[in-house]
Amino acid sequence: MSAGFERPVPGWALHDATEWQGFRGHAEALARPESVEEVAEVLARCAAGGVPVAVRGGGTGLAGGCVPDGGVVLSLERLASVRSVVPEERRMVVEAGVTTARVARVARENGLHFGVDPGAAEQSHVGGNVATNAGGPHTHGSGPMRDWVAGLEVVLASGAVVRTASDAPRDVAGYDLTALICGSEGTLGVITAVDLRLAPAAAAAPVWTATFADAAAGAAAALEVTGAAVLDFLDGGALAATGRGGAGFLLIGEGGDMPGGAVVADDPAAVWRWRSGVSHAVAAAHGGKLSEDVAVPRARLAEMVDGVVAIGARHGLEACSWGHAGDGIVHATFLAAPAEAARALPAAEEVFDLALSLGGSLSGEHGLGRLKAHRAAAARGPGRVAALRAIKAALDPAGILNPGVKLPPA
Repeated sequence: MSAGFERPVPGWALHDATEWQGFRGHAEALARPESVEEVAEVLARCAAGGVPVAVRGGGTGLAGGCVPDGGVVLSLERLASVRSVVPEERRMVVEAGVTTARVARVARENGLHFGVDPGAAEQSHVGGNVATNAGGPHTHGSGPMRDWVAGLEVVLASGAVVRTASDAPRDVAGYDLTALICGSEGTLGVITAVDLRLAPAAAAAPVWTATFADAAAGAAAALEVTGAAVLDFLDGGALAATGRGGAGFLLIGEGGDMPGGAVVADDPAAVWRWRSGVSHAVAAAHGGKLSEDVAVPRARLAEMVDGVVAIGARHGLEACSWGHAGDGIVHATFLAAPAEAARALPAAEEVFDLALSLGGSLSGEHGLGRLKAHRAAAARGPGRVAALRAIKAALDPAGILNPGVKLPPA
């Protein structure tokens, strides 16, 4: 076939960013197509033989969503073209393997703005961002990936190529397949190109920080902030790990009204450089970490943050949190070297329990992947899971696309 299969499968194609937990998969072959036609050819052949396909973007995921369990790894790294940029329409069409950072750069070069900023921007791919409905700090003001997608080019499990929308600014003719595919984690189709909506470039807003005595005070202040493009937080443990000091609860905002005591940064870029390094700094503080991106109602944020520390104490682990206060997203984190993973994993299960008890979700950004799929039935209820299975069966009747991802075992 023109796309070709590579054997043996190289090690990089068998894991994502959860590798520190020892979470690696196995596969019989790797396909690295260079066109949508080659993607269709791979899927048609795999569907005919009932061969499972693990769809892979930049490999930066934190839920095991691209880790294969046999079959073929389908890497989209070679689909890396910017197909078109139309500044007057504020649209850009890019292939799935284009990096997040490149999308942002091309938008800036054309006087426009792309508002999704998940971590690892130089490595993560726009197709993966769509597949997980990725977010980031600016999601609070700009919305998640779904809000920036006008349409998709998708290859279904059968090998059929589908465009989910027209070129018009709005298109409500038929079911909203674009929204359905966004966040589906590669289980309903393979995203090969993305028609992006862009925004006009805006003037820079002031970046400010405000420190509070504890999570309760900081979370209460966050509820009062309006109009901010960003509203992030770090608890005392996260602050200590970054070397900033371990007391208090820090809010970081961009624009909007500011709480009492807020300090405007002289060098906003330095604040964001520091903020983007938090995850690595926390991991380095103890030789590793386990983070889970649960989401809760904003009014329950302090309970979640304090609860993570209490869960860690029960398991003999240091714990901390940071995340996006404006969206209730908490990166609940246990400081644990790889040898301590056995203690961290049951602690993470308690984090899921707490988030659900507070009316929240198992994931606000990273998706369920393989690592959280077993909890989906408890979180969603049998009726919703049955509806999701019906959708999966309609679009992927042989169940070859990312089996074990997103949905719990049957």
